Amino acid sequence: MRHLTVGRLITYAVLILAALAVIFPVYYVIAGSIMSPGQISSYPPDLFPKGIFTGNYEGATSSTAIGQQYANSILQTSVITLSQLITSVLAAYAFVFMKMWGRTVMFGLFLATLMVPWESIVLPNYLTITGWQLGDQRLTATYAGTMIALVLPFLANAFGVFLLRQSFLQFPTELRDAAVIDGCGHWRFIRRILLPLSKPALMAVGLYVFLSAWNQFFWPLLIGDKPSQRTLQIGISQLNDAEAADPGLILAGVTLSILPTLAIVIFGQRFIVRGLTAGAIR
Repeated sequence: MRHLTVGRLITYAVLILAALAVIFPVYYVIAGSIMSPGQISSYPPDLFPKGIFTGNYEGATSSTAIGQQYANSILQTSVITLSQLITSVLAAYAFVFMKMWGRTVMFGLFLATLMVPWESIVLPNYLTITGWQLGDQRLTATYAGTMIALVLPFLANAFGVFLLRQSFLQFPTELRDAAVIDGCGHWRFIRRILLPLSKPALMAVGLYVFLSAWNQFFWPLLIGDKPSQRTLQIGISQLNDAEAADPGLILAGVTLSILPTLAIVIFGQRFIVRGLTAGAIR
């Protein structure tokens, strides 16, 4: 058994306090969402719910189109995550396994796009997308068009390419050469060999993209014309504006928003760590 020194005990105490500081806001959001209005407004505030009060969730779902907005967020996030995984895998494969002139320079230019602030391209993206038409209507005039406008600027991203490229660089070149000798083409090599051996990096990219897309606020607010065409994050802000006097409704909406991300972080944490550290040690 490891001997506990004074320094180690102090380290554990500091880590426990830091963990509590991080966990407490999440706990209170979830606990407050099932408290009655009287309990939430009590002073000093109660830290533990006295029973389960479901009226906050009922009020949150009835005050705004939060159900439709929840579905919009799921659809938007799923499309963006799948698209970025596909484009990142193909681009990273080309940068690692395909011989081409100026490959390093092209990759550097590709990474340079990460240094372009999102705020500087919001207006060009907005003018471009709203100028397009779906049939004889403006692109954002219909639900389908709005969903297309929500995902179009985020179908590819350089960060996923960078992360997967670092992972693919660790792939044994002998295995790649053996596959080529056996007549394995690019698509078959990616599908049957490369992807199954790169699951941690793929999961890390997928989780990162999912969390980023799920928490988007400004772009969905800019694009969505109607409450039913917006995402969950916008619905929560509308709930805050409409029901500022009832914090229980706001906490219920926030709880609905953080549950998917909380589950992903808890169950996918090891994939995030393994994927982000891929290529750090060679």
